[in-house]
Formats: sequence, C-alpha cells, structure tokens
Amino acid sequence: MKKIHKLVLKSYLGPMIITFLIVTFVLMMNFVWRYIDELVGKGLDPMVIIELLCYATVNMITMGLPLAMLLAAIMTLGNLGENYELLAMKSAGMSLMRILRPLIFIVILISIGGFFIINNLVPYSNRKLFSIIYDIRQQKQTIEFQDGLFFNGIDNMSIRVEKQDPGTHLLNKVLIYDSRNIGGNMTTTLADSGYIRLTDDKKFLLVTLFNGETYEQTRNNQWFSKSSLRRHTFERQDGTIPMSGFDFERTDESSFGNSSQTRDIKQLQHAIDSLDSAVNEATTSSYDPLVKQQIFQHDNSALAMVGDSLWRDHNGFKPLLATDSLNSLGVRSRDSIWKSARIMARSSRNITFDESSAKDALNQLYRSKNEWHRKLAFPVSIIIFFLIGASLGAIIRKGGFGMPIVVSVVFFVIYYIISTTGEKNAREGDWDSVWGMWISAMILAPLAVYLTYKATNDSTLLDSDWQIGRLKYYRDKFVAMLPSWMRRKSRKAGKGNGKNSK
Repeated sequence: MKKIHKLVLKSYLGPMIITFLIVTFVLMMNFVWRYIDELVGKGLDPMVIIELLCYATVNMITMGLPLAMLLAAIMTLGNLGENYELLAMKSAGMSLMRILRPLIFIVILISIGGFFIINNLVPYSNRKLFSIIYDIRQQKQTIEFQDGLFFNGIDNMSIRVEKQDPGTHLLNKVLIYDSRNIGGNMTTTLADSGYIRLTDDKKFLLVTLFNGETYEQTRNNQWFSKSSLRRHTFERQDGTIPMSGFDFERTDESSFGNSSQTRDIKQLQHAIDSLDSAVNEATTSSYDPLVKQQIFQHDNSALAMVGDSLWRDHNGFKPLLATDSLNSLGVRSRDSIWKSARIMARSSRNITFDESSAKDALNQLYRSKNEWHRKLAFPVSIIIFFLIGASLGAIIRKGGFGMPIVVSVVFFVIYYIISTTGEKNAREGDWDSVWGMWISAMILAPLAVYLTYKATNDSTLLDSDWQIGRLKYYRDKFVAMLPSWMRRKSRKAGKGNGKNSK
C-alpha cells in the first residue's frame, strides 16, 4: 500500500510543480506587458525590477494555484488510466477514494497553506508592490537625446540635438529653450557642440556648451507693449541645474495599507465594523435633508383647497386627487393648485445634498467584504478544482498535455467568468458579498461531487462509444413510441438509405 501511495504522490507532485510554474510564468508575462511602458526608459536598477516581479508573483498565486491543481490532477489520473495502472489498482480491490487518499491529504495541506498565503503573504506583497509601482511612476525618464527630436523630460525646458556621438557622447548643434524663470523670461541658447548629463546622484544637470550664443527676452509688467531682447556669445558656458524626480526614491509602504487588498482577515473585520458605522452616519447626513424637506413635506394650503377630494390614510395625505372632485372646482382653484404643484416640483429639483461621502464609504465597505470572503473561498476552490481534475482524469483516461490542457482551460474559463461576474455585482452592491464571492464555489462544488461519484463507480460518462450507444438507445425508444405506419415508413427510409434499423 505504501508503494502505491508513493507512486501516486510521485506521479502528482511533479506535474503540479511544473504546471504551477508554467501558469505563474504566463500570468507574470501578462503583468509585465501591462507595466512595460512604465518600466522602460527610466534607468531602473535591476534589483528594483526583480523585487517588483517577486511581489507580483506572490499576487499571482491566488489565480495560478487552483489552475495548477486542476491541470495536475487531470494529467496524473489520466496517465494512470491510460497506462492501465489505475485499472490494476481497482482490480486489486482499491476504490478511487482510497487511491486518492494521500493526494487528498496533500491537497488539504496546500489549501491550508493557501489560506495563510492569501491572508498574510499577499497583503504584505501588495503593500510592497503598490509602493514600488508608485515610486516608479513618480520617477522621470532618463535623459536620452534622439537626433533631430526635442527632449521635453525636464520641466520648463526643451532640448534639441542635431546629432550625438555614441562613443564620446558629444552633442552637435544644440538648441535649448529655457522658461524656468519665475518672471516669465525666455532664454534661447544655440551652441555648436556640448555635453549634457546628470550627476551620479541624479540631483543636478551638468551643461557644458561650446561656441554659441544666448538670447534672453526680458519682460516687465508691461510686456505687451515693452519688452527687450539681450544677446551674448560665448566660447564655453558651464551651468548646473538642480533636478528632481530622476532618482528612484522609496516610499514607506505603510501609507498604502488602507486598501482592502493590503489587509488580513482580522484587519478586514475591524474595517467592516468601522465602515458599517461610517456608512450609516454618511447616509444620514447626506439624505436626511432630502427626505425631511422634500419627500415628506406637504403643502397644507394647497391640500386645503381640495378638502375631502384627497384620500387620507394612516400615513397622512397622499396627493391622489379624485377626478370628479377636481372637475367640480372652479377655474381659479384648479389654476392655483396647478401653480402650487409646479412650484413644489421645481423646488424639489433644486435641492442640493452631498452623497459622495456615503458612496465612498459604501464602496469601501463592499470591497472589504469581498476581500474577506475571498480569503475564505480561495482554499475551498483549491479542493474543488482538485476533485474535478481527479474525477475527469479518471473518467477520460488520457494523459499528456493535450486533452488535460483543453479541459483545464475550459473549466478555468468558466470559473473565471463566474467569479468575475459575481465579484463585479458584489462590488457594485447588486449582490451580497456572500453570493458574489462564493457563487463559483456553489456552482462547481455540486459538479465536483457528481464527477467524483461517477469516477468512483467507473462511469463511462465521457466515453464516445457509450455516448453513441445511448443516442441509439434513445432513438430506438423514440421510434417505438411512433404509430405503426410511421415506423414502417421510417424503416423503409432507413433501408433505402442503406441504414440498419432494428
């Protein structure tokens, strides 16, 4: 028994690790393509990029691990079934659940570890990830000149270089527009050649120009009628310009800890309790003026003109006018009621109230609840995907990467669509968070139980010969229900077409 369990474990752990690495790599490529524009051209240190990718990889575990469990289970049981090893085990009196006992134990351990990953490791990596992405976005691109094009990466400066020597970095035909002067003065510099580079700490820009001239347009408070232009030439001009934003400065990640994605389940529960109170207070302060001043405000002077023609109940007056009573009023009375109603309708449209605070608090509450349920649903999804994969592998009995990949992708796409739809509706408040975050598990769990039952009883659910036989059975049963003349006609038609019919 121990040898069989070792064989099953060895057959499963290898494909699981390989598929997990492949799936994580594919998801990582998607992340890289999303942020490739922000990473290129800023002279980032390779360790910063590696650190960013490591934190992003941790975030991909929540999507890659269930898919890896599904694909590895299909491959393992499919290989065992294709090589008749699974049949030999069952012939020895072992049930499918007994064969899968060591794998189920491993999957439970992985699901428990998955909970601690999504509850502790993922929030920590998200804080680091958001901090690094923010720092990268704050950093400006490195100073790189292209021949014949203006470089506008420096605030209030525009630099154009006719040609750059790649070996010596000597710039030829340099044109600089400088409008950094607070008074609005514009300086234009032309030079035959020069050097422009950042210091090692990227805090200063060193400019050295040769054989050029400078034009400075001086303006006063009457610039529209009086302005002056000064010009001077130089053989060499050196300048040092303070720079900011070119060096990579790290931000404290604690400032990114207010998001629901950066909290564990205990912090989320505390946030949910606080947000419940905040939503109630914000809703009361935002909508009370509308409710009290407009919706339940009644103009008794207008109602008194109609008198008993209004229907009264325990809630007070309801503006339901009886047609006969209204027609019995005079023209002036009806005109007065019409004017009063029109004024009340217009005034209700002009009321202003602040609902942004209530909406913000409500959105944060929905996100926190979704994240709370996500942390509990993730370990369950791992177990469900394993059961589906193991059952399908035992039924299909096809190993390799062909059929298992197709089946795995189909199931994962279904799971992803259901999960995304539920999360979107829960985030917008259309569904409760329990339904939104657990709907995929609610749909796939009965399917996993059904497939496990079929695989345990050696079902031929996905066998093509069995399916063709069942179709013939239902066809013959349908033909038997037809009248005798229709059966004779169908038999003749079948013989004429060269088909055999019973």
